[in-house]
Order: sequence, then structure tokens, then C-alpha cells
Amino acid sequence: MPTYLSQYISQRVGRAIEERVFPGCVVGVFERGERIILPFGSFTYEVDSERVQKHSIYDVASITKSIPTASLALHLIGERRLRLSDTVHAFLPELKNHRGATVKDLLTYTVRGLQLSTLKDNTAEDILAHVFECGFFAPPGKPEYTNLPALLLGLIVERVSKETLNALSQRIFFDPLHMTRTTFSPSFAPSFAISFGGRSKASEGRPSDVERCVPTEIIEGNEIRGIVHDESARVFARARKAVGHAGLFSTADDILTFLEALIAGTFPAVVRGAQEGLGWQLADERFMGKDAGKRTFGKTGFTGTSVVCDVERGIALVILSNRTYPKRPPNDDAIYAFRRDIADIVLGAR
Repeated sequence: MPTYLSQYISQRVGRAIEERVFPGCVVGVFERGERIILPFGSFTYEVDSERVQKHSIYDVASITKSIPTASLALHLIGERRLRLSDTVHAFLPELKNHRGATVKDLLTYTVRGLQLSTLKDNTAEDILAHVFECGFFAPPGKPEYTNLPALLLGLIVERVSKETLNALSQRIFFDPLHMTRTTFSPSFAPSFAISFGGRSKASEGRPSDVERCVPTEIIEGNEIRGIVHDESARVFARARKAVGHAGLFSTADDILTFLEALIAGTFPAVVRGAQEGLGWQLADERFMGKDAGKRTFGKTGFTGTSVVCDVERGIALVILSNRTYPKRPPNDDAIYAFRRDIADIVLGAR
């Protein structure tokens, strides 16, 4: 790995922190057998804030849609337990106005329905009831990115596998890859505690794992930390249910391990689907930079996260940040410029 890589990344991260794009971040890079994990800055802008560490835990937000949700669906397709042509209604018969939509339509975001954020004041059961009652607004058409397809895809994965999304993710991906710091909303893990409006207290005088979670926002005086930032996914998290569109917490090291496994060919069905843009963003220059190949795939998360994977070149990149802290910015310009610049450094011609 080129020696100048860390220096260039450090310089660009330093500028982003000065410009208050985020208080801190972790950048991880893998290239042909070598990896580097670079932590920068602090959890918050407070003077006495914790410093970001290599193993600081971030809410990866919509990366959840790809890792693990879409990847699980692609894995099941590879096992012939699920097909792209299968209809959504075949697995979710309670869904009205299904419009003949297929699993492929969910993976390519070509269906439209309720905006889940408008249902955030409902219970988890009521959110699902509203979604099933409403169904899709129209037959599948042009891609339009919303949370709904990933929510439904997660439910289908659960019904096909007869396991919860959380349990299946652990069995297929996280446990075999030793991704020990990766879990859905940390309330699922016995060693985690939820913090919402205050810091949790650890037993036996040890720092609790929730304290290693980087906070994402302050809403009405409450610090969101160790529980998912996405409003609708947070409703499900409080009901102790993992959903397909948000809720995964992880570290740069763990996410890089997953991407390395894809590069190594451990999950070929996932790679095949990802390189066709199924459940992943494909060749998106907005965050992958100008040197991304046609089959380079990745995903972004609202909290300030992103992943990029180029299997042919053997390169993977992960960025974890909390650009939404203490409050979400008015637009995405700064974080996309940062993602793009880092991708240009990593994927640029050697």
C-alpha cells in the first residue's frame, strides 16, 4: 500500500474536521492483502469529548440496506431459496396493492409507497399495518430511493429463512467472519445498554459498550447514542426487532472485514448481485470518485458513513463518521465532497 496514502487521508480529514463536517471519523482501507485503520478527532465537539479510536462503534445507517439486508437476499438467491422473479406478494400476502412487484424490484428500488419517517410516532405493529394496508402507489417504474423496499426485503428474508434478520446476519456473516463488534441496535446484544437522553452506567466499573458508540444527534435535548438514528427503525429497535433499512452498528475494522471477504470470493452470490447494482449503489461518482470502475459497488449512510468495494482491483474503503451531530446539516454537499475526495485518494491511479 502506498506510504503517502495515510498522509493524504489525514490532510483531507483534518480539513473536514476544521470545517465541522463532523467531529471525528474512522477511515479504513484494504488493498491487496494490506489494511489500514485511521481514527481521527472526537466523538463530539466538546473539549472533553472522547477521542475516536480504531474500534469506535458507529451507527452505519443505510449501509444496513446492503450489509446485511441485500447481501442476505443475494446469498439466499445463490442458494436457490429465493429468486429475483419471485413476487413480493408470495411472501407477504397481507400486502395490499402489491402491483405484481418482485424481489428484483425491491433490490433496485423501483417501487414507491409510504415514507416510513411519516410513521415514526406509531408503534412497530402499527407501522407494519400501515405499510401492508397501503402497499405500493403504482406499478414498478423508475428507481426512487426510499426505506420501504429494504424494510420489505428484510421481512421476506426472515420468512424465507425462518430466522430473524438479526440471527440470520450473525449466522451467515458476522459470526463466521468474527465481526464481534457488529450488531443491530445495540440493545440486541447482552453487553450493550441503550442510551437515550443520558449516558449508561456500566456494571463492575467497566465502560459499557454503549459508551464506545459514537452519538449521532441531539433531539429535544436527548443524545441519541447506542440506538439507531433513523426514526422509524428506532421504533422497531425499542420493540427489539431488527429491520432491513437501518439499525446496524459496527466498526471500520469489522466492515472492512466484510468487504475483504467479498474481494476474497467468500460470498460469490453477493458479489455477482452487487456488481449488477442489486441492493447496492453501482459506479456512483458522487461518493466513489472519478476512478471508480463500472462494477465498483458501495453504499452510503445518512449519519455520514460510506463503503466502496472494487473486487477487480482488490480495494475496499470504509468511512464512518457522525456528521449529523449535534444536529443534521442543511444539505449533503460537504459529506459527499469528503467521501469523493477520500475515494479519489484511495482509488486513484497508483
